[in-house]
Amino acid sequence: MLQGLYRLLIELTNGRWSSAILKKFARSRVSRFVVPSFARIYQLNLDEMEKGLSDYPTLHDLFVRTLKKEARNIDHQADTVISPVDAVLEDVGEIRETSDILVKGKTYSIREMLGDQDILAKYLNGTYMILYLSPSHYHRIHSPVSGTVTKQWELGSKSYPVNKWGLKYGRRTLSKNYRVITEVKTNYGHVAIVKVGAMFVNSIETTHQGNELDKGGEMAYFSFGSTVVLLFEKGIYQMDKTLHTPQELKVGERLGMLIK
Repeated sequence: MLQGLYRLLIELTNGRWSSAILKKFARSRVSRFVVPSFARIYQLNLDEMEKGLSDYPTLHDLFVRTLKKEARNIDHQADTVISPVDAVLEDVGEIRETSDILVKGKTYSIREMLGDQDILAKYLNGTYMILYLSPSHYHRIHSPVSGTVTKQWELGSKSYPVNKWGLKYGRRTLSKNYRVITEVKTNYGHVAIVKVGAMFVNSIETTHQGNELDKGGEMAYFSFGSTVVLLFEKGIYQMDKTLHTPQELKVGERLGMLIK
């Protein structure tokens, strides 16, 4: 019963007022009373958390929790790409010349997702990867590569569900939801990190400072479950052969290689 209630509130709510009410509740001291049941229902790994469960004063604080330093192993090879999040790899494929990608039988436009015609050109015939975070996942986002931020911008307003049902039946969720896009220039080419909100307007908080990103370094966090889309410039990315969809991943695990 509780799991169904949480799913209804967190994964399916997208209205402005209902989202605002839930946001206020999640940040209130009253929400601390549901922290233990939420952790139990979603089977959170208490051992890897930086704090004990009783140290989270609100449900929001639990969502944006940090982990112990040794909780994630980062692949530091210079030419590897790592998972920026704990998530399920939902889909991977080629970006068509028309800028379209096909996800769960639905066509999405990378042009619409990026909202920038000039930036779009370099990603045509490149690769996309979709990583979905459920409410049970660690919600901090780390850089998948090292490089220089060339541009960061926001688009969209509402945030519809981005789980597998939202991707299949929603209205162009990946390219219409509120999103924060960070483009990074590496030694091999450009990578766009598209952080797609699933709940609340402005549910994505940027934490990195300056224009330089180090692979594995924290760059942002989601307030609630959401999705990260990685876009690779044509010809610079080779996916690891061990990957498949769907597949559970953790921050720091190798996704593939950057190639020249």
